[in-house]
Amino acid sequence: MGAAFNRLGLLILLLSCLLAPSGAMAQVTPAPLKIIVLGDSLSAGYKLPREAAFTSQLETALKAKGYAVSVPNTGVSGETTSGGLSRLDWILADKPGLMIVELGANDGLRGIDPARTRENLDKILTKLAEKNVPVILAGMMAPRNLGSEYGKVFDAIYPDLAKKHGVTLYPFFLEGVAMDPKLNQEDGMHPTTEGVAVIVKNILPTVTATLDKIKAGAK
Repeated sequence: MGAAFNRLGLLILLLSCLLAPSGAMAQVTPAPLKIIVLGDSLSAGYKLPREAAFTSQLETALKAKGYAVSVPNTGVSGETTSGGLSRLDWILADKPGLMIVELGANDGLRGIDPARTRENLDKILTKLAEKNVPVILAGMMAPRNLGSEYGKVFDAIYPDLAKKHGVTLYPFFLEGVAMDPKLNQEDGMHPTTEGVAVIVKNILPTVTATLDKIKAGAK
């Protein structure tokens, strides 16, 4: 009887050791920080394989540098700043840890009044500030066939709003890619897989610096 009791006690002790989490196991692995790109076909990966889209290539590049992130593809082809504003609440429900606002190219292509583009982006940035969402504002340039005055007014929107709202500005989303036929599809507007890789390479330091600030602020 005594031996059986001792064996039972030993079994209970062993089970408790197995079930009790160790210090390493007790640590909860934090969920990846979600980066949402509020964007159009330039970030959605127009006519590209899923893994070649900006969001996929950015996620891969960040993970290669050791950042625990997820970058879902939320771009919408043909999206204007008005469209982005209208779906912002839906996007915010996904609890982004960082938002990259990449909108305005279609406003320019359609010749939309720059005042409306400015107003829409202003409202987007205001709402993101209210929700305490860190932002990278990706600048865009107006098509030059719309005239120098239109281009001057349009191009100024992004640095002006970045300064007003105190957000990080990436001056031109298509830096190093625009107007290069080797990096664009036949339409001359949408980047190829290689073009997207250039965009990611160029914007990556801005994204990593922002992520480092977010991490430092969370401590």
